[in-house]
Amino acid sequence: MGSRASTLLRDEELEEIKKETGFSHSQITCLYSRFTSLDKGENGTLSREDFQRIPELAINPLGDRIINAFFPEGEDQVNFRGFMRTLAHFRPIEDNEKSKDVNGPEPLNSRSNKLHFAFRLYDLDKDDKISRDELLQVLEKVDVEQKMSIQFLH
Repeated sequence: MGSRASTLLRDEELEEIKKETGFSHSQITCLYSRFTSLDKGENGTLSREDFQRIPELAINPLGDRIINAFFPEGEDQVNFRGFMRTLAHFRPIEDNEKSKDVNGPEPLNSRSNKLHFAFRLYDLDKDDKISRDELLQVLEKVDVEQKMSIQFLH
């Protein structure tokens, strides 16, 4: 399965993604296999519906916000490169100092980029502020999820 995925990604494309995201060759190959398994339309892109079929996102109280983070404004599809760029925000920070290119852009998983990414999950109206209502929406979703978990356990 891994070799099939790597043959569908051109070597130069794989190297560009590796440089841009910090993922290793094997991680990219594995994530490409996952991407293609989610691509029910088999058109090289994922839709919101493709993401909603991921059980962990379907049950996450912030799942819809995480899913929306994969889609640029006004877009309803994401290609593999966009998928990888978003996932790069979730990578650990630990190796950035060793591989940092002083002339290159800041890594997608830098502290500041991670904070900006997380901020955008809460800033629903994209006005560069988290309003009281936006924060309350998140707290209510988390509270409902907690109550459901507690009821399930009893």
